[in-house]
Amino acid sequence: MEEVEVKNKRSKHSEKSGKGKKVMIVVIALLIIIIAMVISAIVWYNICLSGTGSSEEKVQIDIAMGSGTSKIASILKENDMIKSELAFKIYVKLNNISSFQAGSYTLTKDMTVPDIIETLQTGKVYKDNQLSITFIEGRTMTYIAQEIANSTNNTEADVFALLENEEYINSLIEEYWFLTDEIKDENIYYPLEGYLFPDTYSFESEDVTVEEIFKTLLDQMGKVLEPYREDIENSGYTVHELLTIASIAETEAIYDKDRKDVTSVIYNRLAQGMSIGSDVTTYYAFKIELGSRDLYKSEINTYNPYNTRGPGMEGKLPVGPICSVGKASIEAAIYPNDTDYLFFVADASGNIYFTKTNEEHQAKVNELKASGAWIEFD
Repeated sequence: MEEVEVKNKRSKHSEKSGKGKKVMIVVIALLIIIIAMVISAIVWYNICLSGTGSSEEKVQIDIAMGSGTSKIASILKENDMIKSELAFKIYVKLNNISSFQAGSYTLTKDMTVPDIIETLQTGKVYKDNQLSITFIEGRTMTYIAQEIANSTNNTEADVFALLENEEYINSLIEEYWFLTDEIKDENIYYPLEGYLFPDTYSFESEDVTVEEIFKTLLDQMGKVLEPYREDIENSGYTVHELLTIASIAETEAIYDKDRKDVTSVIYNRLAQGMSIGSDVTTYYAFKIELGSRDLYKSEINTYNPYNTRGPGMEGKLPVGPICSVGKASIEAAIYPNDTDYLFFVADASGNIYFTKTNEEHQAKVNELKASGAWIEFD
């Protein structure tokens, strides 16, 4: 009897031991599979980051303003510039890449994903063996200086040093009919703010000088303004004043359809001796990035010749433009709509609502707040 019990115990022990070995084998097998999958994923990922062809194969890529990671990944895949959209997105996520520059790029198929992303980030665009730089409307001189520094062998300091060169500024006033001594006002931050026409331009190489870049953009502004020259001269406003009005419309309105109503509000308020009361001028006045935060009362209530919400600015324009302006905004300044509007407010989607009285304006503001459409900053 005892011998039978011993045998049973041994049998059960052997059975448990056998099950333990099987579990261990399964665990080891799973670990091997997981390790193999991880290694395979890493190998796949690294392969996907490599180029798709040779340096002889060139591809023209157009990145529209506002394109996100998914859109860019799709464009690159369609043009056989990347092996995997997913790998591209993973790389962007892992490296905390948040912005790309719009423009037309000539890429080569030997470029890796990091190479492509660096090109799209710096904005160094080569088209037909020339350097291409895109300047976007609604941006300030600080942005223009950054773009020049990112795309050429010049520094931001080079840009600002040239803007402070009085002899150079005087030479420009002599050369261009639309530049006057108004840009030399001591209160103006940057004399060419608003005069450099935003567009995509081609230059010979990264060795292009700031002077050459400025000349190219000023020449284009001259071409844009020339058809309106007679109407400008008959408007009762100077080019400087019109570009200042255009710059407010450029920054306040996202959509072209709203710009002529925005400028009508500006003209109506000026005619009644009211302050323009535009937040965007206050942001510029105190060199705060637009939309980065709410304005402080101390900023709003402080006099500054750019700040149209501040004291002493009743019936006055800012001392100068607050950003670069596109053609639609220039036309809006020259040909505003004929309205009775005195107020406007935008919702979180950029839609603008125009009203004639302060009561109507406050009612619209309250409505937007109640509906969750009011712009909130973190």
